Amino acid sequence: MPHPRRRNLGATGLPIRKRSGNAMTEYDRLPPSLRAWMQEAALPWSPRSCRSIWMKVKQDGGTDRQAIARLAAVEAAMLKRAAEA
Repeated sequence: MPHPRRRNLGATGLPIRKRSGNAMTEYDRLPPSLRAWMQEAALPWSPRSCRSIWMKVKQDGGTDRQAIARLAAVEAAMLKRAAEA
């Protein structure tokens, strides 16, 4: 049986990182459209990393749609890197 912390990572081979804070509280504070994207994401994103990408796009004058597109692009790159490893 896989280690309990690895079960939700599937077969991606992504590193496990220790998280601080309450992920559910952070998730609840995210904009609804970002939470909706996270629910459909292929990878187990942390609210903190999603919010970081989201805020960078928004601070640069981007729209919600552009922020979602950026998140999708980052996720696609991560999936590609995991598939090549």
